[in-house]
Amino acid sequence: MSIILATRNPSKAEQIRGIFEALPVEILTLTEAGIEGGAVENGATLFANALKKATYARDHIKGDMRSWVIADDTGLFIPALGGAPGVHSARWAGENAETHDITLFTLEKLKGIVDRRATFETAVVVFAPDGSTHFFEGSLEGWILEEERVPPQPKMPYSGIFLPANGARVLAEMSVEEENLISHRGIAFRMALDFLERCARLRLD
Repeated sequence: MSIILATRNPSKAEQIRGIFEALPVEILTLTEAGIEGGAVENGATLFANALKKATYARDHIKGDMRSWVIADDTGLFIPALGGAPGVHSARWAGENAETHDITLFTLEKLKGIVDRRATFETAVVVFAPDGSTHFFEGSLEGWILEEERVPPQPKMPYSGIFLPANGARVLAEMSVEEENLISHRGIAFRMALDFLERCARLRLD
């Protein structure tokens, strides 16, 4: 059994592999699966973008077309900024902005703002080999600090400035295992894991 994970983000792939480590599966990123290019992420919602990513990966699989395909999209929603950056979280500092540029851009947008509440949301789409589609979601509430505490994880621009509610450390200060236990992505992908485990048990039965 193999799973095509519709991402090239190394931090995201590491987190998801940690969640799925109990499954006897091979998880391949787009690069590892030999899939070039990527979906145009212009959807109005996180689920719309995740669906676009999953569809692109499924349509470009080489070889075994019975692979599972999983994609996610994550957004940071800041009430004081009208919900921004939301679905534009990866690109709101500019299409070619680097990870740290996005971090600094976000801090500048919040400069002088007292209400620094923020919520991470993740939408996950799973395409099964039988053609069915399944959806999962997770969220994590917290605050944006006034300055970067530690450098962000690769391709995770908010990880050095997002402090989870009731937490003492930003996401970038946590191990992969610790973050997976509480994070928006961890919650959504554990739901996907439960679904895959149920599917595996049904096949064995």
